[in-house]
Amino acid sequence: MIELETPRERAILVGAPLKRLPPEEVAEHIQELARLADTAGAEVVGDLVQRVDSPHPRLYIGEGKAAELKELILDREATLIIFDDELSPAQGKNLEEFLGIRVMDRAELILDIFATRARTAEARLQVELAQLQYLLPRLTRMWAHLSRVRGGIGMRGPGETQLETDRRMINHKIGRLKEDLERISRQRATQRKSRSDIFRASLVGYTNAGKSSLLRALSGSDVFVEDRLFATLDATTRTVDVGDGYECLLTDTVGFIRKLPHHLVASFRATLEEAGEADLILHVVDSSHAGWESQMEVVDSVLDDLGLSRHPTALVFNKVDRLTHEEEEVWQARAKAFYPRESVFVSSVEPGGVEPLRMLLQERIRSANSRVRITVPAAKGGILAEIYREGEVLSRSDEEGDVILIARLPPAVLGRLRRQPDVRITDQ
Repeated sequence: MIELETPRERAILVGAPLKRLPPEEVAEHIQELARLADTAGAEVVGDLVQRVDSPHPRLYIGEGKAAELKELILDREATLIIFDDELSPAQGKNLEEFLGIRVMDRAELILDIFATRARTAEARLQVELAQLQYLLPRLTRMWAHLSRVRGGIGMRGPGETQLETDRRMINHKIGRLKEDLERISRQRATQRKSRSDIFRASLVGYTNAGKSSLLRALSGSDVFVEDRLFATLDATTRTVDVGDGYECLLTDTVGFIRKLPHHLVASFRATLEEAGEADLILHVVDSSHAGWESQMEVVDSVLDDLGLSRHPTALVFNKVDRLTHEEEEVWQARAKAFYPRESVFVSSVEPGGVEPLRMLLQERIRSANSRVRITVPAAKGGILAEIYREGEVLSRSDEEGDVILIARLPPAVLGRLRRQPDVRITDQ
């Protein structure tokens, strides 16, 4: 049996940035779009940039530039045009008619990548919902080739068009997907309650900042890692031993990116709730990336949209192995001067490179646990075992049939112990 390999799309990238953007930022945006195209499986054969005061209402770029793009398509034998910004349904339709080949925008490209990368049932539902919401206002363009249903024997009825039928079916499917995701969200909430005894932290950050690599380095588990944008979409949680008998649940969430389609943010809200329910958000930053500051702003903006801007957060400057010693010193000085949030510098590839993050988590868990004096009857071996298992015992003394412990305990464990009639607890 002969297997025919599907030829790669030959893509030309188009950017129409506002004139106020600095040239280096414009170049970075096109480079990132090229990486997205590569992740989607396209071969980039050219790019075209036009700085504008505002997008052209009909073609997004000027008509002269559109004519130049048409010539470039012929010269490079391109099969696909990818715009760096979201096109309106009318702009997409006009461009395809003028250029004669398929046109897609950044939002559609990201949705396509998400569709191929989603692994769990929940992620697939989220991506399908976002795709349908993106498609709905563009149905006229997608189904322009279909004519109206003609009347006649067996064909008479309400007389609705194929377009109207499709629109109704999509709205119905969107409603069903939202119900399914709401059910999964409730299940997630129940699961979070069942593990409320343990400290939880969530890794958030720009795509390809190295969140999955950090999770693998800290947990020692087999977590998929790839040097590509959106290598992983599914939220992954692992138990991490942070030393001195402390453990935490660490969750790797979906990466963010500039101009992330708002449908995706809305669809993945249930997954991102994991970050909101965490005791600590770890904002991972690629310290080796030239545009790390703008990437930080993108992540902070999404967290703000999700109502998490005031949540306890620490900065994790990753990939310091790619910096020289002098660059790392400058970085640390800059972080302390400009970012008041607690910050650590780590590397997931160097021996001991994640220890600063492990120590940060240990300190946060310790500070979250209350220091108390507990008096327990010596006969209550089960209660004593729970204290030793769930907390940090700092000292012990035995007096007249009682065991007196000075310990740090998680709030949930402390709450259970306070309900025991034979246990006396005082704060230290």
